[in-house]
Amino acid sequence: MIGLRFSEFIPSDEGTTFDKLFKLFMELLNYTAGDVDEALSWLTELDKQHHLTTKEYGIGDFVTDLKKEGYIKEQDDGLFILTGKSEQTIRKSALEEIFGKLKKTQRGSHKTTYTGEGDEQSADMRPFQFGDPADAIDMTRSIQNAQVSHGIGDFRITEDDLEIKEREYKTQHSTVLMIDISHSMILYGEDRITPARKTALALAELISTRYPKDTLDIITFGDDARPIRMKDLPYLMVGPYHTNTSAGLRLAMDLLRRRKTPNRQIFMITDGKPTCLKEGNRYYKNAYGLDPKIMSDVFGLAAQCRKLKIPITTFMIASDPYLQKFVREFTRINHGRAFYSSLNGLGEFVFEDYVRNRKKRA
Repeated sequence: MIGLRFSEFIPSDEGTTFDKLFKLFMELLNYTAGDVDEALSWLTELDKQHHLTTKEYGIGDFVTDLKKEGYIKEQDDGLFILTGKSEQTIRKSALEEIFGKLKKTQRGSHKTTYTGEGDEQSADMRPFQFGDPADAIDMTRSIQNAQVSHGIGDFRITEDDLEIKEREYKTQHSTVLMIDISHSMILYGEDRITPARKTALALAELISTRYPKDTLDIITFGDDARPIRMKDLPYLMVGPYHTNTSAGLRLAMDLLRRRKTPNRQIFMITDGKPTCLKEGNRYYKNAYGLDPKIMSDVFGLAAQCRKLKIPITTFMIASDPYLQKFVREFTRINHGRAFYSSLNGLGEFVFEDYVRNRKKRA
């Protein structure tokens, strides 16, 4: 029998030394929070161990090419900083790494369940009704119906033969991504801020390129909460902070109130319980267990979001049972969603949920 014979796929070793070093350099920048000199230092050490360069092309040549191509620039003090071109490249790399792992979704996955005179055709068909626009008539199916009903010799099209191809409305979504930058995000020898940063980079690139009508606001929360710009994402770092979840939620709600879209949501990436509350100019802090005073404020904000029809999806990158208890109660009050994610799976969880929400909510 004639058929196809498959053999093991062996990827070709194509690409220049610059290309290989550049890919590694972009990845190192995620771990150094955009510190170019530290990333180059790490790259040099890796070159010593794994012989990444050649006699003809060394790290010095790579740095020269980075400057020539406009990826980095040298300051007056001799230190290098990233350019806007590099910042966008980091976002694209994160998007390809995270979104590329996901299974392909059905074409047009960012639509609502409403049909009618919308933006894009669907596969659904229905009989013609008075008032339907002419450009919605599927002529191929209508002619087919006429041939079946009346025959070719006495060909004619009646109103009963006409079929309409439904159209689906595309929606506009407003999302706030909250990222925990409290000290626990780097405690116990586990780097939790890097996957959180990379996820934010990829989500920002996805929305700006594939869903340009959507909005994404990114905020960080530690002792306080503050919005950050997309260009600030590569440099996101943790601080010696507690976890003021209430401040983050208040800022997120304030940002979403300004958005004139019906579809609003909050994504919260955190690894711990709320431990801080601001009362006037004073910080009330308690890192020991689930403090009733702090919990009451956080749960109250979750209820407010529910009344405003703002679902909160919590991505908990920790597995402690008492932390999961907090998330379960928080989610129950908000009627939101919760994921208990490993560090490696965080990006996939966020992306799958973002695309799923765009499909389901209207």
